[in-house]
Amino acid sequence: MEQSEQEIPIQTELPKPAVRQTTGERTAETTPPTVFDAKNVSIYYGAFRAVTDVSLNIHENEITAFIGPSGCGKTTVLRTLNRMNDLVPGARVEGEVQYRGASLYASGVSPIAVRRRIGMVFQKPNPFPKSIYDNVAYGPRINGEHNKGKLNEIVETSLRGAALWDEVKDRLNNSGLGLSGGQAQRLCIARTIAVEPDVILMDEPCSALDPIATGAIEDLMHEIKSRYTIVIVTHNMQQATRVSDRTAFYSVLRNEKSDTRTGVLVEYGQTEQIFQDPTDPRTQAYVSGRMG
Repeated sequence: MEQSEQEIPIQTELPKPAVRQTTGERTAETTPPTVFDAKNVSIYYGAFRAVTDVSLNIHENEITAFIGPSGCGKTTVLRTLNRMNDLVPGARVEGEVQYRGASLYASGVSPIAVRRRIGMVFQKPNPFPKSIYDNVAYGPRINGEHNKGKLNEIVETSLRGAALWDEVKDRLNNSGLGLSGGQAQRLCIARTIAVEPDVILMDEPCSALDPIATGAIEDLMHEIKSRYTIVIVTHNMQQATRVSDRTAFYSVLRNEKSDTRTGVLVEYGQTEQIFQDPTDPRTQAYVSGRMG
């Protein structure tokens, strides 16, 4: 019997972390529930193994940062978490990726159903060829929301959350394609927030933003992590230290005989530990700037 979209164990109301201080900081003695559990995951594009043997848990209501040099597989692993790599010809995943106890790659699991609950903000802004309003309202409408008042509320709240409302509130009927790069990216973040996903994946979401807008997005991430689980790929190590609870450092393993490179997960842990007391010398070299 094939598994229907509704059979994927997705909760509309997520449980809160077991213990959270009034300041919003989690106590060291508690570990929040696991959202993703990756075990011995290798990712291939045809015969090429892009990433090898990644195992890690990603926890609820936390921000997890993926860092590492170019070509180490950060984005490849990120895209595996909502099956975006399915869209790449020849891509395949070996190992196990579980989302809230369900295998994401099991037979009968719909990639579309997965992506409804695990949203993604890409490095390159990709507004729809629609008005600013309709970009944000698109997802809620697809999900059955047609009340104009409710849609207005969702659009305003989402644009405010993405630090864009004040810039576009008087031109909501203008095309989203007419925005600047930074504004367009914030529109895409607003569009993702509008559908209230369980998880938000972000692939260098601030790379096109100025420092003020970047700060607003980082503040937003802290604000929404009580409702969402966030995984971010970033080349900005300062950003990782500012926003993330946990950090995964990836590097590149070179095979001299075949002259190939594959991404490997070197170290994963609390962000403070990764940056201040890493256990692997490769991590130390990277976070100290001795390895690019």
